[in-house]
Amino acid sequence: MHYRRYNPHSGTRGPGAERGAALIVAMLVFALATALVVAMKGDFDRFFQRSANLLFDEQAQAYLRGAEDLAALVLVMDYDEDKLEGVTRDDLKELWAEKPPDYPLDDIGWMRGSLEDLQGRFNLNALARPAPKGDQTGATPPLTAPQEQFIRLLQALEEPAVSEQEARAITESITDWLDSDTNPSANGAEDDYYYGQTPSYRTANRPMASVSELRAVAYMTPEIYQALRPWVTVWPQTPTKLNIHTAPPMVLRTLNADKDLSPLSADEGQSLADYRKEIGFMDVSDFLNNPVFEGRRDKMVIVRDQLGESTEYFLLDATAEVADRNMRLYSVLHRHNRQVETIVRTGGSL
Repeated sequence: MHYRRYNPHSGTRGPGAERGAALIVAMLVFALATALVVAMKGDFDRFFQRSANLLFDEQAQAYLRGAEDLAALVLVMDYDEDKLEGVTRDDLKELWAEKPPDYPLDDIGWMRGSLEDLQGRFNLNALARPAPKGDQTGATPPLTAPQEQFIRLLQALEEPAVSEQEARAITESITDWLDSDTNPSANGAEDDYYYGQTPSYRTANRPMASVSELRAVAYMTPEIYQALRPWVTVWPQTPTKLNIHTAPPMVLRTLNADKDLSPLSADEGQSLADYRKEIGFMDVSDFLNNPVFEGRRDKMVIVRDQLGESTEYFLLDATAEVADRNMRLYSVLHRHNRQVETIVRTGGSL
């Protein structure tokens, strides 16, 4: 009987070896399939999250537009009520000025909104100087009433402290930024100044469209800019009167005798606001008859023309949070009679 000796180097494999190779191939296929599934799941999760975020953003935007519509309705109701009562004033006791609580949004978030009278702020575009009459080459024109007010506002800032000289330089530089010529004011700055900056740029020579433009104006610092922001606006882009019934104490401090560039004291500004809250002012004359203006009122001829009792421009500040995603809307609303128009709408600063 003959026996065949097994040669391990021969080309024939036993059944066990074939099963082992098949198992390895199967494991490789499974590993590749698993990796593919994991990758697809990651892509799907990211796609789903992006889709969900877009959906939540659209929901938040819809709620914010609803807040804008509601604000317009409140302003129309206020107009109708004032017309019915025969009054033409806007004050902080009216419905539009109330601070409503947060409004729940179907268990997925909340929304809040408030209205502010923009004519209670100082309007930076009022610093534009009227075109000179006749040949005034070399002449230094007197400060306008808005320029005097703004110089007082700058000096009223507690931190950082601003001197009268610094305040004049900033004020006249803003005037140069707004006017259409290239002739610098005595303390201001025109194109020649800005050409020397890095990078160089030019003055706008037009009304400001955003308070943030202040950061580009000569002599303005980040600290002064941040301190000023709550008290100033650029809307409307044409001068309007300051509403004595809504201006905050800081803005009330900008009112003083003509040519007196010092602001009212913090106590005097607060005294005017407290009296307004407790008793109120009948009109501009009643406002100027307040004891704070004793010894000043007869010299407040020019500034008196800057004062009013009503407003057409309001700022809506609305916030919506949907599924932990927060979105904010600022809308400038113009009310003329019963018509309310959105002048500008943004999620950033105005």
